[in-house]
Amino acid sequence: MQTLSTTHHDRSTSLRGSMDAPTVNEFLSIKNVKKSFPIADGGEYVVLDGVNLTVKQGEFVCLIGHSGCGKSTLLNMVSGFSKPTTGSVTLKGKPIMGPGPDRMVVFQGYALLPWLTAYENIYLAVNAVYQEKSKGEKDEIVINHLKMVGLMDAKDKTPPQISGGMRQRVAIARALSIRPEVLVLDEPFGALDAITKEELQEELLKIWNHTRNTVLMITHDIDEALFLADKIVMMTNGPSAEIGEVIEVPFKRPRDRARIMEMPEYYKVRNYVLDYLYNRFAHAVD
Repeated sequence: MQTLSTTHHDRSTSLRGSMDAPTVNEFLSIKNVKKSFPIADGGEYVVLDGVNLTVKQGEFVCLIGHSGCGKSTLLNMVSGFSKPTTGSVTLKGKPIMGPGPDRMVVFQGYALLPWLTAYENIYLAVNAVYQEKSKGEKDEIVINHLKMVGLMDAKDKTPPQISGGMRQRVAIARALSIRPEVLVLDEPFGALDAITKEELQEELLKIWNHTRNTVLMITHDIDEALFLADKIVMMTNGPSAEIGEVIEVPFKRPRDRARIMEMPEYYKVRNYVLDYLYNRFAHAVD
């Protein structure tokens, strides 16, 4: 994976990955991607320019950057909601042309149907993807995923009848129920209180350790990224944003939050990311 721009080549290798271009494990590949939108004067507004990233199968990758740096735009192209203006986004060597069940998205706003129960919201996805399965097989998939996120007691409740954290559990269970190869998380815990947020981070890590989906997650929380991710992708500021650096998170799995927060290396890496965001790429309005 290309992990650092050439302007940072002399920085300590303990805080970054190799700069060599990948030759293997190109499960998800983003190559020379530019994304622009037309503007009224006939020109273009360039959101992303020259983005290159390779993600291995089963990796957990967090994207960090200031508002307006194109994080969501990049993940929209992975999800298939939009296409690059130039360059390519491929999964297992095939161009991503649109949304598909091999990639599922969990948004900050849950995106559940409020008139359906937790069970029915998950069943809707399972029924759409596994049309050849029997009703009993579909029911079993739904029940197993409700159990996975600890929501069996709430299976017959609608989204307005449950808490925000429980709604996000439903959204995660729905996404995982169709066994996607890539799970895209767009600030999934951003609207939750601190305690619920930490609980769901623990829950997500437990589920990921079991399923080992490839995960791309947007977050503004450095501690969240250090706890969850294998790699942290740090974006430059927009417009014409690109990937500035990629840091390999040095903590072995399985992870214990309290234990890693006692390590000197934790604060070394945390301070490096803070310096990147608030000194080298400070954003006056973020």
